[in-house]
Amino acid sequence: MHEGQTEGDGSAARSTTAISRLYTDWLAGHVMIGPSLLAADFGHLAREVRRLEEAGARYLHLDIMDGHFVPNLSFGIPIVEAVRRLTPLPLDVHLMIANPRDHLARFREAGADFLTIHIEVAPDPTELLAEIHALGAGAGLSLNPPTPVASVLPYLSLCEIVLVMSVMPGFGGQSFNPGALEKIRALRAAAPEGLMISVDGGVKDGTIERCAQAGASMFIVGTGLLGYEDYQYRLSHLSQLARSVQNRP
Repeated sequence: MHEGQTEGDGSAARSTTAISRLYTDWLAGHVMIGPSLLAADFGHLAREVRRLEEAGARYLHLDIMDGHFVPNLSFGIPIVEAVRRLTPLPLDVHLMIANPRDHLARFREAGADFLTIHIEVAPDPTELLAEIHALGAGAGLSLNPPTPVASVLPYLSLCEIVLVMSVMPGFGGQSFNPGALEKIRALRAAAPEGLMISVDGGVKDGTIERCAQAGASMFIVGTGLLGYEDYQYRLSHLSQLARSVQNRP
């Protein structure tokens, strides 16, 4: 049982402070930008992680692609293990895979602090979210652009993060889908206390402000941060853009 959780407690806030600093950092006023390591230079992974730490990153986002649920392959358990050895930062692991049940324990053992699964592969994710909690991790639920937000609303109290994809996962070079903003607004209106609303895909100058204004509390940024030389400046710049319009409940 997580810190602060009572028997039968279903609140989304039950484990955020125990598992990771994400929620408490957000409450403290920090803009929660998660650098997406998929955009990192894997030939110099230790250097990339160190630079992100020095820039002020408060957590790292890792995308796992299996070539089935999404058409591309990314990295797997060995990279999560390697990143875990490199940093104490919370690891937000996004499982874009067709059979998450078979891999939850292994990714948790590798060092994931949060495990996010997709509603498209688990139309009733109740048992999987409970399993993630039983492993001692925070649970996330994600939905792709074509998936209606109504599909995740019954499960908001069972997870710590809902991740709104603003592009189709697995395809590069896509533009931000503005339909994500309406989903974020709907989630924010329905969100129980403690639920973090995350957005991923095309988050950069010009879109991060719109996501923040809609009610997002976490922002996954890939090339909009790691595609620049000065990580510290970019992280500060994007944080300022989000903070300037951030609508905190």
